[in-house]
Amino acid sequence: MRLSTILWLIGFLLLAGAAAPALALAAPPTPLPVTATVPWWVWPLALFAMSFLLGIVAVLAGVGGGVLFVPIVSGLFPFHLDFVRSTGLLLALAGALSASPSLLMSGMASLRLALPFALIGSVFSMVGALVSFAVPADVMQAMLGVTIMLIVLLMWRARKPESFGGGGRDRIAAALGLAGVYFDPVAGRDIDWRVQHTLAGFAAFAIIGFVGGMFGLGAGWANVPALHLLLGVPLKGAIATSNIVMSIVNSSAAWIYIERGAVLPMIVTPSVIGVMLGAKIGARLLHRLRAAVLHRIVIVVLLLAGSRAMLKGFGIWN
Repeated sequence: MRLSTILWLIGFLLLAGAAAPALALAAPPTPLPVTATVPWWVWPLALFAMSFLLGIVAVLAGVGGGVLFVPIVSGLFPFHLDFVRSTGLLLALAGALSASPSLLMSGMASLRLALPFALIGSVFSMVGALVSFAVPADVMQAMLGVTIMLIVLLMWRARKPESFGGGGRDRIAAALGLAGVYFDPVAGRDIDWRVQHTLAGFAAFAIIGFVGGMFGLGAGWANVPALHLLLGVPLKGAIATSNIVMSIVNSSAAWIYIERGAVLPMIVTPSVIGVMLGAKIGARLLHRLRAAVLHRIVIVVLLLAGSRAMLKGFGIWN
């Protein structure tokens, strides 16, 4: 076992043990019967296993772990929602940072493409995190669910993934140099891409950052549709670049939750470790899967997340 792995495990045990008393404060006033019979250390192990799987799926779908982590953990684990929201941002950030180096080295992710849209998303994600403490959560949950379902409908009716990326650039995209090429080992050829509708893209990423920061969902839940459908980036390039955008946008929103004290190490530590390990595997699988398969993964992930948010917002599934 490597020294770094041993240090991770030791740090996890220390943080979990130190945070055990705080977990009791974060539990609901009337605990469920099952929580009274389950030892406290079972929850960190369960979080680790679930986050590991989410890390794989998140990178393949380019959506970030937070969009699935928040609804699943808030519904199945006895943790306060504020801690779950902050952890959702942090694990989405960890997964994106873990996968970003390999995606950049492969050439699929474009730092030049990510930076301008990540800047807009970062500003509005901080605004969304601040507003989240004042707006009724049920209203925003319902709106988020409806928005994601509309995105799923657009992606389902869209053209095949390989057909994107061949349009002409607008003047803003040309001035910023938002174009490039990457090699797709599955297709066995270079993929040329050029950005379109840059102004609409800025507006879209402002909305994505605002809603993501408000609910702790990160920025990935709509990054891929925005990059792929609106800006015309091929699907694999959109998924890879989405991880770079998330690593920037989520950092800004996470500081708001940290400043408010809504971070519990017992929840964050196993979740972050699990999603980082899973993201490493997901980044390797991304190079070997066909674009059509990734297209289906994105639709399924967004469909699950949108359904859960909409049901919770309308009070059908709390």
